[in-house]
Amino acid sequence: MGIEKFVFYFFALVMVASATMVITVRNPVQAALFLVLTFFSSAIIWMILEAEFLAIALVLVYVGAVMVLFLFVVMMLDINIARLREGFIRYLPFGAVIAVVMAGMLISMVGSKNFGLAKFAEPVRHVANYNNTRELGLVLYTKYVYPFEIAAVILLVAIVAAIALTLRRRPTTKYQKPEEQIAVKRDDRVRLVSMNAEQKK
Repeated sequence: MGIEKFVFYFFALVMVASATMVITVRNPVQAALFLVLTFFSSAIIWMILEAEFLAIALVLVYVGAVMVLFLFVVMMLDINIARLREGFIRYLPFGAVIAVVMAGMLISMVGSKNFGLAKFAEPVRHVANYNNTRELGLVLYTKYVYPFEIAAVILLVAIVAAIALTLRRRPTTKYQKPEEQIAVKRDDRVRLVSMNAEQKK
């Protein structure tokens, strides 16, 4: 077994193990850190597959920016760990069913019928001046332009939903009321006090 296969299998095992820990660990901060490890392992595998642009984008965008934001948000939120544990046990059967369905869909899509070992036994080696960023752009914006746009709309809806959930009314949260701030007069906020002038003794 060559060094490339060893590196591939090592980081593939690390990625599967860290992805499993993301959904099984109970501490949200640890789950976010395991997700960072999953992204990093996936970037290494993409480097082996000569997809350097995707690997660098994954590290810079997700590991360097998105996951740092996730960590800040998770650490600033007041999360009840005991309540999370109760919800994990409560929804475990439903989650197991969803996991089986997703596993079946993945096997049907990326199984041996479409991505067999015999079909890709010897990967094609490209020349030194091969530009995978250009090839990715040509495929993404021609053949897969509609799935790309659909994914963008889904992400937009997810962002709007996240903002709506974050801005829900809480009894302990203080909000500003601009209409009351604008209607305030000077006499309501400023009080003039008449004081005698100080005299030197």
